Amino acid sequence: MSDYKPPLRDMRFVLNEVFEVPRLWARLPGLAEVIDEDTAAAILEEAGKISAEVIAPLNRGGDEQGCSWNDGAVTTPDGFTAAYRAFAEGGWVGVGGDPQFGGMGMPKIISAQVEEMVNAANLSFGLYPMLTAGACLSLNAHASQALKERYLPNLYAGVWTGSMCLTEAHAGTDLGLIRTRAEPLADGSYAISGSKIFITGGEHDLSENIIHLVLARLPDAPTGPKGISLFLVPKVLVEADGSLGARNSLSCGSLEHKMGIKASATCVMNFDGAIGWLVDAPNKGLAAMFTMMNYERLGVGIQGLAQGERSYQNAVEYARERLQSRSPTGPQAAGKAADPIIVHPDVRRMLLTMKALNEGGRAFSSYVALQLDTARYGADAASRTRGQELVALLTPVAKAFLTDMGLETTLLGQQIFGGHGYIREWGQEQLVRDVRITQIYEGTNGIQSLDLAGRKIVGSGGALYRLFAAEVRNFTANAGTELGEFCRPLNAAVDTLDELTAWLLDRATSNPNEIGAASVEYLQVFGYTLYAYMWAMMAKAALGKESQDDFYASKLGTARFYFARLLPRIHSLSASVKAGSECLYQLDAAQF
Repeated sequence: MSDYKPPLRDMRFVLNEVFEVPRLWARLPGLAEVIDEDTAAAILEEAGKISAEVIAPLNRGGDEQGCSWNDGAVTTPDGFTAAYRAFAEGGWVGVGGDPQFGGMGMPKIISAQVEEMVNAANLSFGLYPMLTAGACLSLNAHASQALKERYLPNLYAGVWTGSMCLTEAHAGTDLGLIRTRAEPLADGSYAISGSKIFITGGEHDLSENIIHLVLARLPDAPTGPKGISLFLVPKVLVEADGSLGARNSLSCGSLEHKMGIKASATCVMNFDGAIGWLVDAPNKGLAAMFTMMNYERLGVGIQGLAQGERSYQNAVEYARERLQSRSPTGPQAAGKAADPIIVHPDVRRMLLTMKALNEGGRAFSSYVALQLDTARYGADAASRTRGQELVALLTPVAKAFLTDMGLETTLLGQQIFGGHGYIREWGQEQLVRDVRITQIYEGTNGIQSLDLAGRKIVGSGGALYRLFAAEVRNFTANAGTELGEFCRPLNAAVDTLDELTAWLLDRATSNPNEIGAASVEYLQVFGYTLYAYMWAMMAKAALGKESQDDFYASKLGTARFYFARLLPRIHSLSASVKAGSECLYQLDAAQF
């Protein structure tokens, strides 16, 4: 596997030239004091160094060794504890954290780039700080001041880590079915009892304490999702002076044996009357969890992007060096026995597909992060509301489409290696195994598609979609004639999505099956159209500079490839949507 090279030049292009975020930061009181273009560049440079030099070298060894379980204790692979210590000491766990409690206070659009680099370097490693950051988000938004003061500083510092304990063996997506119980105690705490599965970072040796956020039911809770509360349950109890006390009544029952991300401890966690504290109000647990869900689901999408970027870096290096056959137009490396495979049309098709999807995905993930920042820091209520609405609309697309494209790009990277891609030593097969989970956890991509089509499109009567479509139309209307080659197909794609959205809204009124039947392909059309919007904006930023710098020439050439070869996928997907739900119900269950 080639060394990981942080794509800092492309990140700066997206931040500074496409979205011009330094100008935005300067106008927002919550950000002007903490971030500017130079600060952002320095942060990304340092994050790139620790990702490439400290975390990436552990990726293959971590996969081969994996985590081990011994009588409830979990040991991470060799090198992980030292790397995590270095990561934490650099302040990277709290890069987006509240400065009041020791975080860096960086906007999401910066922490998103950091997440990409860490996850491209080593997805298993990146999950530990990601879960901690998610726990911090929920605590900072919903916990009492006393809980925040006691727990957030050590979480942001990486001295303690966090986990999210949601899933139970019988209750995955349907959290309303959970059975974990919370019994009130006389001192205001609660005794938590139950078992959770698939808990990332539920037990490990990276930190001295693990702070679990656990969904459970109070004795008088209503049934279903409206009866779920959230509790903070530390692995080791914390004394009033902040020191560590006795071990809490919880344990790791086993580790899951997984297809990929083997250096990430995926635990079965048992709570046996463990002491915990209520976060927010009783029966408001799902609301507290959903505070971090938009951030976490974007984070999982970025994991898919990150694996695709690592696969592309490996594949393009290999394609430049691997000699095989001659170019269709004649020898390109006359002094060698064969030409590098990068001369062959199909290899170029695969590499350009990877490049277009990765760079489009980086712009898209940054765009969603920018909406999260607008929702939080916007200068007025109208802009904050608009940011919130776009986040609601785009979060399921970010999670599902980025990870679907992540699998496609890692598979293409493996394919470029031919037989060597199937062999362990080259690293491509690990990326395929690792990225596969991103389409499954944090809400499967089918659930994300239902969320988009059912809640966000049909549920809003199309209002959220119209907000996005109007933004794209405004961009194309003001882009100028020189961008016509990009804006014309972008407008046509929005026309297609307009028509498809109207079709979905109409059909959903008479047949509820239509939403589920259309949802996956509808999200895919939405995703490809979003990427077209990103590529049109990137083309605008690059146009006129291509003769000065190969970077811009490459950007424009990739944009043209995207519009010519990838955007047309929306036509077959649209036809699938309009085929309707009837064909899905022509077989009885016994006929499958």
